[in-house]
Amino acid sequence: MRITNTMITNNTKANINSNKLLVDKYNTQMTTQKKIAKASENPVIAIRSLRLSTTLSHINQYVNNNIPDASAWMDVTETALTNMKDLLTDIRTQCVNGSTDTKNVEDRQTILESLKSLSEQVYAEGNADYAGKTVFTGYRTSSNLTFEEEELETEYQIKQSFDFSDLEEKRYYTGNVIVPEALTDNVYECETKIAEHSYERLRLAYNGKTEIVNFSYTINGVETTPTLSTHESEQAWEDATADFTATPPQNGTKTIGDNEIVYIKETGEFIFGKEIANQLSDGKATFDVEYKKKGFDKGELRPEYYYDCKDITDDDPSKHVEYTKQNQEIHYTIANNTTITINTQADEVFDSNIKRDVDELINVVQKALDASEKVLKIKNMMGEAQYQDNDSQQMLQTYLDAAQKEADYADDNLQKTYEQYIGRFDKYLESTNIAITNAGSLKNSLNLTMTRVENQQMTIEELKSDNEDRDISDIIIDYYASYNAYQSSLTAAGKLGQSSLLDYI
Repeated sequence: MRITNTMITNNTKANINSNKLLVDKYNTQMTTQKKIAKASENPVIAIRSLRLSTTLSHINQYVNNNIPDASAWMDVTETALTNMKDLLTDIRTQCVNGSTDTKNVEDRQTILESLKSLSEQVYAEGNADYAGKTVFTGYRTSSNLTFEEEELETEYQIKQSFDFSDLEEKRYYTGNVIVPEALTDNVYECETKIAEHSYERLRLAYNGKTEIVNFSYTINGVETTPTLSTHESEQAWEDATADFTATPPQNGTKTIGDNEIVYIKETGEFIFGKEIANQLSDGKATFDVEYKKKGFDKGELRPEYYYDCKDITDDDPSKHVEYTKQNQEIHYTIANNTTITINTQADEVFDSNIKRDVDELINVVQKALDASEKVLKIKNMMGEAQYQDNDSQQMLQTYLDAAQKEADYADDNLQKTYEQYIGRFDKYLESTNIAITNAGSLKNSLNLTMTRVENQQMTIEELKSDNEDRDISDIIIDYYASYNAYQSSLTAAGKLGQSSLLDYI
């Protein structure tokens, strides 16, 4: 085979170029410390690198965003739940303190003020938020759990369901003493007609201006819509049986027939006669109630988080907003094929009866204080000089006997209410403790997942590095080898360039 000068030149150029490319390649590797600069250099490495980069991107999303976000949300939730537990504990403590027989007027006044302060805070923790998102309101994170301001014109139509276990005893009193400012000819001698009545009741979630749309109960599959005797208030209920034409005017009574059901709009209570109450309990009755509630106070719970309801504030029915109560768990993806529920829903902790119970307790304490004040006022009148005659003393003694009976009833009711509500707040505390425990368990699970994902992150980063990266010492060795080869090829080419025709003759 004849080797021409052109062939020698071309081979020399090829050797120089290949060595130059190797020098450039290793020079780039020294800069980047990567095995390849483009996929064409090694498709296997490139494909593996792409897969590892995608996996690592997902893991980084979990580690840097999802898990920290979920953790912060749960921290806010746990803090709010702990604060709610402390508040409920304070209320229960007031009940325990008040249940002793040794409390004087000053002690009761202190308890009353404490309860009033606690009542204002009952649902405040329900508005806890993380990054502007309310944590207890399910999917509607942009809305507070409670009304932010008093809304007198806002009206909802609400559906509530009960069963026989929701029936509870409630004591009512009639014949309250009205102490005159002075004994005159127009003042009648007070008769001791103070009486206690005990009934079973159902209490709606709201009081105030409530109007019943539908009330029915079901026993053994048979639904009954009873006739209700409706009164605006307890006083109106009592006045309905009063005789104001009598001399002196006769107080009414808060009594109902054995099979009668009374509804009090002001308190949102259904009161059952003894016979119908027994039938409902024995028959394990269920109740369905639909009612309208107009006007909400600041801090009152928004019905849409608890019940099927409709906002009917607007006169135009087409603008009414309907809400359906449903499970609204918020899930975060914290790892591949791993999700966690981060939210606690309002009705799991912030029972709609809590504030009603506190307010009712406040009312009972206030009535006991008022009754004690009546007794003290009459005793003071009996000591005044103008009432030292026998007729005045006799009349005031009658008032005192009645007032003392009222005070005894009020004290007895107060003690029973304290004892009853200790049990109620124990249940609220139990629900809160369960929620705190669940939140803590989820947080522990989240932390374990975080540890596992961080380990995965380190493993993938190592695999990615092994696939893509080269050790700098290896690169330097290869670089100098290729550089020396390049220099040698240049030297050889230079010598070849010095040859002439005479070298081939």
